[in-house]
Amino acid sequence: MTDVAADDSLWLRRFHTAPAPVHSPDNPRLVCFPHAGGAASYFLSFSRSLAAVLEVVAVQYPGRQDRRREPCCDSMTELADRVLRVLKPLTDRPLALFGHSMGAIAAFEVARRLENEPGVSLVALFVSGRRAPSRYRAERVHQKDDAGLVAEIRALSGTDARILDSEELLRMTLPAVRGDYRAIETYRYQDGPKLRCPIHSLVGAADPQATIEEVAAWEEHTTGRFTISVFPGGHFYLNEHQVDIAGAVTTHLACER
Repeated sequence: MTDVAADDSLWLRRFHTAPAPVHSPDNPRLVCFPHAGGAASYFLSFSRSLAAVLEVVAVQYPGRQDRRREPCCDSMTELADRVLRVLKPLTDRPLALFGHSMGAIAAFEVARRLENEPGVSLVALFVSGRRAPSRYRAERVHQKDDAGLVAEIRALSGTDARILDSEELLRMTLPAVRGDYRAIETYRYQDGPKLRCPIHSLVGAADPQATIEEVAAWEEHTTGRFTISVFPGGHFYLNEHQVDIAGAVTTHLACER
């Protein structure tokens, strides 16, 4: 029991205290999974937008910020298995998962595992800025040198320019970025049962990492309801649309209850 509690404090971050009614037994918790190189803190303002209606928990992957001395997970299988372990104590209430970019695949793989757990209620999977698992692209960004890796993340406009322009901050950040890219670029979808929970996909209209067609293919991965929402912007469209996305999340979850 002590180990699980210790893991919880490492892996799961809560930024805001939700009011008492939010903690009712039938009100879902929302678990958020960040992008490659990202941290739980990416969801700070998202949590603030939802705190009045949802308990928001963000996953902190190893290899960054206060966990930077830990090795990154080498594969999506390892990452999903480890996250599943720390989420089990949270399954006393329904869960919804939200993942952006690499986090969408991490959330999907955790969702598959959760649906195999007896007594777990998974009410929705939100996938943002990521093509469906069955839509493969051969990518090798993790094999590039540091300059190539920096050029890639700069092009996606999701990382603070102050980090990219600071050699010291880059030295601290790049190992996590490279490790995450390795995990997601070596991921291969293994065919299996479709999810039973609804999948709600979100994407930027100009996202170079996920076309509308590739995102629409998420429908193939659920027997439940499927929706797709397209927002102005590129891969990090959600930086400018967090209030709208928070509204979409609460609307969809209200429909699932």
